[in-house]
Amino acid sequence: MSNWIVYLLRCADNTLYCGITNDIERRLKQHNNGSGAKYTRARKPVSLETCVDVASQSDALKLEILVKKQKRNNKIEFLESQK
Repeated sequence: MSNWIVYLLRCADNTLYCGITNDIERRLKQHNNGSGAKYTRARKPVSLETCVDVASQSDALKLEILVKKQKRNNKIEFLESQK
């Protein structure tokens, strides 16, 4: 079973984008070449702010929801506390 990753990107307009993947390098390239999420297409380039490994896709989806519920100022700290 492959590990899943919950990640936060910093967009060019200084906003944060949260997502999940099982290949962070591939996904970062997709975001930067315009084939990633609709949100990041108009906000490139993006850079990886932080990421956390989780055991399953289900766990990744649950953690992504929790991150998105956090206030903007707390998202990075919250995600890093899950390591």
